[in-house]
Amino acid sequence: MTTQWIAVASTKDLTRRRKLRVEVDGRAIALFEAAGRVYAFADSCIHQDRSLAKGTLLHGKVICPGHQWQFDLETGYEESQDLCQPTYPVRVEGETIYVNLTAPLGAVTAGREAQA
Repeated sequence: MTTQWIAVASTKDLTRRRKLRVEVDGRAIALFEAAGRVYAFADSCIHQDRSLAKGTLLHGKVICPGHQWQFDLETGYEESQDLCQPTYPVRVEGETIYVNLTAPLGAVTAGREAQA
């Protein structure tokens, strides 16, 4: 499968609120900005399909507005549940944010073992 980087948003749009929901090829993606980096998550929480873009960013985690599951920004891992929220590779060029949807980084049913 070839890598396909898709332009999804401007850094100006994201830095205003630090979180942004975008639609890409029929998929809802939640973008987050923290400590100068951009992260992309499948927007629908693996627990009860709540929008992570409506969640809170705190201490390197996005907290789901439904039941406060805390997903690590780097890995998508939720420690208390031993589950991962699907995440996607991101790159920023100039003011454009690109996401690669062909290579999800997190696996829904896998914990630490799948992230090695």
